[in-house]
Amino acid sequence: MLEQPSFGRRLRQLRTERGLSQAVLAGDGMSTGYLSRLESGARQPTKRAVAHLAGQLGISPSEFEVSRATSLAQILSLATSLESDETSELLADAVRSAHGQDPMLRWQALWLLGQWKRRHGDSAGERDYLEQLVTLSEEIGLAELRARALTQFARSLRVLGEIVPAVEAAGTAHRLTVDQSLSSQDRAATLLVLVSVEAEAGRMPDARRHADELTVLVKGRSDTLWAEALWTAGALKVRLGEFAAAQVLFQEALDGFDSRENLTIWLRLRIAMAELHLQKLPPEPDAAQRCIEAAEAALPFASTPALEQSLTALRARLAFHEGRLTDARALLERLGRTELRLPYQSRIRLEVLGHQLSILGGEEDEGLAGLQRLAEQAQENSNINLAAEIWRLAAECLMRARGKARDDAKD
Repeated sequence: MLEQPSFGRRLRQLRTERGLSQAVLAGDGMSTGYLSRLESGARQPTKRAVAHLAGQLGISPSEFEVSRATSLAQILSLATSLESDETSELLADAVRSAHGQDPMLRWQALWLLGQWKRRHGDSAGERDYLEQLVTLSEEIGLAELRARALTQFARSLRVLGEIVPAVEAAGTAHRLTVDQSLSSQDRAATLLVLVSVEAEAGRMPDARRHADELTVLVKGRSDTLWAEALWTAGALKVRLGEFAAAQVLFQEALDGFDSRENLTIWLRLRIAMAELHLQKLPPEPDAAQRCIEAAEAALPFASTPALEQSLTALRARLAFHEGRLTDARALLERLGRTELRLPYQSRIRLEVLGHQLSILGGEEDEGLAGLQRLAEQAQENSNINLAAEIWRLAAECLMRARGKARDDAKD
């Protein structure tokens, strides 16, 4: 007997494999609403419905019955060869009932599902799948799989602002790559995350040491891993206030990396360079503007919500530095009308900018209270570097507001 929800999952799998819409599969003999309820498991299939659907699909009704192991293998192959939300949803359904099956198949499925959630900016959903992946990797016992799962898990924790567990996961992954003599690729991928989370946790000596290890590992390369390594090392230099050294690293990556290899990384390097120019003392808004324009010119060829939001946020910060406060507020309001796909630190910096605008707009007490709350929250999350940055920006903004008030009084 065909039972729900397995029948609905199998039906959707067969339809998706053939590239059919619900309307085409339903045909004249069934409503699309009824078909949708069958696929969701909300309705039990009748013999007549099964016969009609089998005819439309060109299969025997018995093909709606499939073993779980076969189902997971088939759906995994489908999701690997055809990336779409629909195949990913099928894979998610299959994984939920895949306990006891081949752990290697489950590992591949969880890895793909984590990537799916990441593409859609669903950081919490990605974290859940990667947490399962870490547990499964421990059961399997292969050092390579453990290191890769922990590295991705640490990256997702960093995006969510969970710095302490991110440092722990990345540190464990790095020790695995060293103790088990894993490939330089695995070791470098782990170091990319480890350097970032150590810096955010305020562990600068460790971050500097691991950044040096990373740059030695990628020496002589010119691929995506090399560009990411220079980007990561440069970002650490920015945190340390070594802006000239950071600019050299960013420029080396931009000069030596072919944008055709990975346009997204090239765009993020341009964004990082623009942010560097705005963080310099004094800021260099004209140079930042040129970097933003170069990134925006390439955006149509590699557009994602996160990249578009990053550039809008950068535009807002540029407007703030140039004293165009009305433009900065308008750009923040535009971002506020969308579902943010930005990492934790970027979202916090947007809130910081909003409070800075409040201070300069005459709402000093409210703006300072907001900045204090954000700094304390960052400190509670062990994001020491971010907390220090917020306190610094609060002081600078307060001085700017009071200087403006004195100038207005003189006039």
